[in-house]
Order: sequence, then structure tokens, then C-alpha cells
Amino acid sequence: MASKLPFELNNPKIFHDKALVGGEFVEAKSGKRFDVYDPGSGKVWATAPAMGPEDVDDAIKKAAEAFESYRKVNPRQRAKWMLKWDQLIRDNFDDIAKIVTYECGKPLKEAQGELEYSLGFTWWFAGEAERVQGTVQVPAAPNRRVFTVKQPIGVAVALVPWNFPVAMILRKVSAALAAGCPMVVKPSPETPFSVSALAYLAQEAGFPKGVFSVLPTSMENTPALSEALCRHELVKKVTFTGSTRVGKLVAKICADGLKKVTLELGGNCPFIIFDDADLDYAAEQLMALKYRHAGQACISANRVFVQKGIYSKFAEVLAAKTRALKVGHGASPDTTMGPVTALRALDNAEAQVADALSHGGKVVAGGKRLQNTPGYDGGYFFEPTLITGGTDQMLIAREETFAPVLGLFEFETEEEVVRRANDTSMGLASYFFTKDVDRTWRLLENLEAGMIGMNTGNQSAAEAPFGGIKESGYGKESGKDVAINEYLITKTGTLTLKDHY
Repeated sequence: MASKLPFELNNPKIFHDKALVGGEFVEAKSGKRFDVYDPGSGKVWATAPAMGPEDVDDAIKKAAEAFESYRKVNPRQRAKWMLKWDQLIRDNFDDIAKIVTYECGKPLKEAQGELEYSLGFTWWFAGEAERVQGTVQVPAAPNRRVFTVKQPIGVAVALVPWNFPVAMILRKVSAALAAGCPMVVKPSPETPFSVSALAYLAQEAGFPKGVFSVLPTSMENTPALSEALCRHELVKKVTFTGSTRVGKLVAKICADGLKKVTLELGGNCPFIIFDDADLDYAAEQLMALKYRHAGQACISANRVFVQKGIYSKFAEVLAAKTRALKVGHGASPDTTMGPVTALRALDNAEAQVADALSHGGKVVAGGKRLQNTPGYDGGYFFEPTLITGGTDQMLIAREETFAPVLGLFEFETEEEVVRRANDTSMGLASYFFTKDVDRTWRLLENLEAGMIGMNTGNQSAAEAPFGGIKESGYGKESGKDVAINEYLITKTGTLTLKDHY
């Protein structure tokens, strides 16, 4: 550990400020490093190596070497390593959560919540490792048998964002390792250290060197490093979570090598509340979903539609709850909403508020950046904001907000709100609240999204397939069978019997 940390760790061995290549912690070949900022203070708290395209070949070749033996490891042994890894993460639970708080700004309790949720993936995929099965069929052609076997696809690459640095890693890496595939991770420049801690603990759990590698890099180097990883001939699978714009670029690059790709992209998620819903419960679910990590989640509520008869009442309830949030540094025990992770998000939030006002919206809670105001120093803080009088022409209706800014939109009929909810190129998640059973089934089938929250704002779990439709991407993560299949190939064998029996 080279960096002097602004906090204490129970186990300092988990903190690594170097890249992990072939099981060894190394510097970038260029020797360059980049600064990592604490969003709660705006200050540099550590540095990491700025890996570049010149570092890719070594990392991928070592992963490919590891694959030759790792692919043959018995699934039961992979499951045992996974369970040992799961236990080591639990043993270092508080330390990892603390690192996450200083990397991306979320309150410590929220970081702990992310970690608890994330451990569902290590536990789940420990079981999935032994559930990979082929088939045997008797075809129509006489004297034949057809077999299928599942085999690991090869070296995988993960390009991940900063908003859920533990969940994104454990969801992707656990599936790959369970399937028998090594994975090379390029974490976001904001969150390199939690990823390195997880990789270190994976090796401590017994996973062979080279099976889990980490290549951190700066914002400037990210495009070139990512492209080099996607283009490497030994990479057979790429999984990307991020914006739709970048996801399309990743898909185009990977198409040149016909690589298997999973894309979990942007969202513009509708949250619909009908007049027969339990308003207090719907408000609680919305608060937890929207203001978690200061609104920086792809499945966060982006457009909240409230039926006309309850609109005013619900707005009052939600405004009171929004004003009650305590904004502060994530390490402070009384903080209930931390800063945004990236400074540029403050400009985007201000632009959306100004645009909403220009279209007749009314700010009933928050509305301003708090950066450099008394008590907030240089942290990237924005007030939790609620805007009423939302219209479909506003930026908050047409763009993914990724900030603690929320707009309320009024609707009258089910047919109207379904049309408006689906009026977006995105299709990641949708939510609705109603006591009408018939309506529940209609909305499940009619809302255009890969995931539907039915009287809940919390729908993600290791057991449930995660992924969107339309321009929110393709492929699934987590869930029974589907996620691990993203890292497998199906091989068909046909046998002709010499004598029929």
C-alpha cells in the first residue's frame, strides 16, 4: 500500500493502488498515474496507474494462459473458491464499504447495502457453476443421437461504471468465473480501488493467478484502453455497463471480431402511481429508488407519473420527504444522501432544473448546487430536488437525469400513461403502483421494459435476470441459467449408430 489514506482500515492488505496483471500488482508501462478524488470533499485522496493500450497485450495473454488450465477445473472446485471468496468479502465488509464511500460518495450505510446486495451474486453463482448442463436428444433421422455440451467461451473483458463498483463487478465476474472464464476488468477512473480489493480477495480465496485482472486508467486513457481490450484477438466476450452512446461504440468495435457482447445501457425509467395505490408506501419506495446514490442509478425513477386525482396530495407527501433528506459527506453517520460522483453531474442537474422552469415547472424542494457553500466545501453536492408541473417536452422527461432531480408528471387514464411511459428509445425498467389485479397484468405485458417493478421500487436480485430492451441494451446478467450462458458456448455432437437397437 503506497497511498496514505484519509481513513483507517481493519485490514490494510486489501487496499492496492496498482494494476493486477497475471496475479501480480504492477505499474503502467508508461509509468503514469492519475488522481482519484473524494466527491465529498473534491480533494485527491489517492492515485492509481494510468494503464494504456500498451498494457493490454500482456494482460490478455496472461489471462489466456490461465484459461487453458482454468477451463478444465472441476465445477465443484470453482464453486468452493467462489464460496471462500464470498466469505473473505464478508470478513472485510466494513473496509470495502469505506473504500466505496470515498470513491463514489455514497453514504456508508448505502455502501454497506450495496455490498450486502452484491454478495448475493457470489453465493448464487457458486451454485450456478455446478448447474451447467448439456442435452441428449433422439432426432427424427434414424439411428442418430444428438448431444450438446456447454463450454466456457474464453477470456472475457468487463468495462464497468462507477455508480455501483462492487455490484457491477461481482455480478459480472462471478458469472464468468463460475463458467470457467478468466476476466479482465477495466474499472471506472473514479472507482479503481474497490475493484482491486475484490480481485485481491479472489486470489486469496484460491482462484489461480491471471483469472481475475484489473486495469485501472485515467479518464483520458479510457477510450483507447477500452478499444484495445475489445479488439484483442484473444478476447472472446465483452460485457459493458454504461451509456447508450458508448454502448453503441462498443458494439461496433466488437462486431469487427464477432465477439459475444452483453450491453446494459441507459434508462429513462417511468414510475407510475395510480389513484388506488397505497400513497405512503409508493412514496417510500420512490424515495429509496430515486435518491439512492444521489439519483445515480440506471434503474432509478426518471419520470414519475401520478394520476390526476391524487397528484396534489402525493406531491405534498413527496416534497416533505425530500426536504427531510440530510445531505453530507458519505462518511458522516447522519448523512442520508451524499454527493454526486462526478463534478460534471452538477452542471447537468442545473441545466435540467433551468429547463424545467422555462417550461412552466415549479421547484417545490431543493433546486440548487451546494458545492462551495458553507458546510459543503468543495464537495460535489446538489440539493435533493422535486419539480411539479412536469411536461413531456422537458429535459427531465427526455434525458436520463443521473442526479437528485425528480419531476412529477400528471396523467388521467391508463392508456395515456402507458403511451407516454413507452415514448422513449430506452427500455430498461418500469415501475407501477396499483391495487387493481387486472391492471397489474395489463401493465406487465404492455410496458416496454426489460424489468417491471410491480408495486415495488426494488426489483434487482441475484435470482432475477437483469437487462433491458430497445436502446437499453441486450443480454442478461444474474438469474437462472441466462447469465452464466453469456459466458458459455454450445457445442453440438451428432452420433450415427452402426446398428439400430
